[in-house]
Amino acid sequence: MIKEIQMRRSIRNYINKKVENEKIVEILESGRLAPSGNNTQPWHYIVVKSEVMKQKITEACHNQKWMLTAPVFIVSVADVRCRIKKDISITIDDNSPQDEVKRIIRDTSISTGYMLLQANNLGLGVCWVAEFTQEEIRPILNIPPDKYVVGVITIGYPNETPNTRPRKSLDNIVHYESW
Repeated sequence: MIKEIQMRRSIRNYINKKVENEKIVEILESGRLAPSGNNTQPWHYIVVKSEVMKQKITEACHNQKWMLTAPVFIVSVADVRCRIKKDISITIDDNSPQDEVKRIIRDTSISTGYMLLQANNLGLGVCWVAEFTQEEIRPILNIPPDKYVVGVITIGYPNETPNTRPRKSLDNIVHYESW
């Protein structure tokens, strides 16, 4: 597994080739199987293939045109209703104070990370895009205000092989027993 992790790169240029539905299902299945606090499984995924929708999402992601080379987007959405069951009106965004919001973002991030690794394992390239605001992206996909978009994953066959990016050594980032 460490070799897969070492080889994974953020791909921003894809060849013009459709991604097989079986591979998309395998990617989604890997996300579904991720762990979550109290087994709440707060994640939902929106698979986007239409050029019109990809264009709108790209515009919401600060018009990163390279995204349009990817044949598939998967939008990872966290659902706070798995933790807040009361029938109350709630809108969440980057400034929401509820502790539950932080938990669903963490859990959905784990799920999204699993999908990145599975896509890489299947010979696909991916990039996790998070340059958007909730107010920009939710209306495009009809996402209710009580849901939080964690990221947009672009998926396709890579048309580039980025070099390894430098990483900090363990000595610089690991602490034992306390900071």
